[in-house]
Amino acid sequence: MKQAEDTTSGLGGAIGVTVAESSTALNVEEHASPPTNQARTGYPKQDGQSLSYWLQQVRSDPLLDHRTTENLPNGADTVIIGSGITGTLAAREHLSIWPDRSVVILEAREFCSGATGRNAGHCKPDQWRGFAKFEKAYGTEQAIKILDNEADTWRALTNYVQEHKVDCDLWIGETLDVPVDDEVAELTKEIFERYKEAGGKVDHIKVTTEPTSAAQISRIKDAKACYAWQASTLQPWKLTAHVMRDNLDKGANLQTYTTATSITRSNEGSGKWTVHTERGDIACENIIHATNAYSAALEPDLKGLITPKPHVCTKVVPPRAVSGSRAIKNSYGVLLPGGALFSINPRSTADGNVMFGGSNPGQQALDEWVDEHPENCVNDGLTDVEGVTQCVQSFIDNNFEGWNQTTYGPGEGIQSSWSGVIGLSIDGVPFVGELPGKPGQWICAGHHGHGMARTFTAAPGLVRLMNGESWDTVGLPRVFEITTARVQKLKGASALKIATV
Repeated sequence: MKQAEDTTSGLGGAIGVTVAESSTALNVEEHASPPTNQARTGYPKQDGQSLSYWLQQVRSDPLLDHRTTENLPNGADTVIIGSGITGTLAAREHLSIWPDRSVVILEAREFCSGATGRNAGHCKPDQWRGFAKFEKAYGTEQAIKILDNEADTWRALTNYVQEHKVDCDLWIGETLDVPVDDEVAELTKEIFERYKEAGGKVDHIKVTTEPTSAAQISRIKDAKACYAWQASTLQPWKLTAHVMRDNLDKGANLQTYTTATSITRSNEGSGKWTVHTERGDIACENIIHATNAYSAALEPDLKGLITPKPHVCTKVVPPRAVSGSRAIKNSYGVLLPGGALFSINPRSTADGNVMFGGSNPGQQALDEWVDEHPENCVNDGLTDVEGVTQCVQSFIDNNFEGWNQTTYGPGEGIQSSWSGVIGLSIDGVPFVGELPGKPGQWICAGHHGHGMARTFTAAPGLVRLMNGESWDTVGLPRVFEITTARVQKLKGASALKIATV
C-alpha cells in the first residue's frame, strides 16, 4: 500500500490519507493498484460486452438502438459524444437554454451502455469521508465545497425523480459507512472530527463509535463504528432513459451505434469542428465530450489525465432466511483496510437483489492483470472475476447475520457479475469546462467512479458555462475546472510518475 500513502504533491491531489505510524489508508474511491501506464486508453468495446443487471431488465426497450433519423445529419449546432447520464443531462440543459438550436447525441453502442448502465446503482453523496484527502490536495475551503456539491447533486437527482415521477426504483434512506477494522475505525473518526472542526456540515450524520451498537445497527458482525446519513439507490439506466425520452420529445437527435473516431477543425465554414464517424461526418460549432473513461481515445491531449480501469459489480439474491421482513434495509459503504470498499445496494424498494460494487480486496489482482494486458483497460466484457466474487462470498459468510446459517436453494446467492469501466482522474476530481486551446470543445469527464454523485450538477453546469455564465455563478468546485495550468501541471507529473514506476 505504499502507493496509496503517497501524497504525490506534484499531482495536485492526495491519493490517500493515513493514520500516523500506520500503513492503514482510507482511499475508498480507488483501491488497489493505480495503473502503471496512465497513458493507456481505448474506444468502447464493440463486441462481447457483459450485460449488467440494469441492461438485462430493458432488452426490449427500443431506446437501446434508437436512431432519430435514418441518416446521420451533416451538421448540428452541438454534438454530444456519449449517451450516459452526463451526455443525457447536458442535452437536457442545452435544450432548456437553446430550444431552437440543434443537438445530436452520438453513442458508440447501445444507449447508456457505458458506466452509467453498469454501476452498482447508488447516488451516495460523500459527506465527510473524502475530506482529509481533498483538504491535503486543495485546501479546506475547496474540500468542503466538493462535499457540499455532492449533497447538492443528490438533492438535484432526487428532486428530479420525485417531481417527474420517474419509474427508476428510487430509494431514499440511511446509508451506512461501516469500518470493520480497528485502524480504519480510528482513521474514519479522525477524519470526521477534522471535517467537523473545519466547519463541515455534520448535524445530519448519526455517529455510533461503540462496536456492539454499531454491529446491531448495521447488522454487520465485525462493525467497529457506524456513520449514517441520507442517500439513495436507483435503477440508473431507467433514470437516464426518462431524461433522454424527454430530450427526444423536445427535438434532440440520438444516434446509437455511431462511434466518433476523430475530430478535426472544419475548413468549409459550416462549423468550427467536424466529428468523424464510420457512418459519415457531422459539422458543428460545439462538441461536448461526455465519454468519461474513453475521453483520451478521442482527445489525445487527455492521455495520462483520464485513465480507463475496469471494475466489477456482483448481483446476489438473498436466501429466504434473510428476505421479506428480515431483508437488508440500508445501503452500505463497508470500509476495509488499505482503502478497500464494498458498496452495497439492497434495492429495498424493488426486487431485493443485493448489488455489491466498489473496490473489494479482489480488485488488486484484476488491476495487476489489466496492467499486464493493457488492451483490457476498456474491457467491459468481464464476468465472474474469481477473486472479486470470492471476496463478496467471504464477506457475506463472515459478516451478514443469518446468511451463513441457511442452505442456499437454486436461484439464491451469487448469480451474476459484470464489468464496467471507470474513468480515473489523475488528481481525483473531474475535468469540467472548455478544452484548453480548442474553443467550442467542452468536457465533463474523469469522475473517478463517483459520477452519480456529481453529474446532476456538473453536466448542466458545463452547459451553463457554454452559455457564458461565470464559474462562480455556476457554483461547481473550482478545482473541477479544466485549465491550461492544471493540464500542464498534471501532464508533467504524469510523465514523471510513468517514468519512475
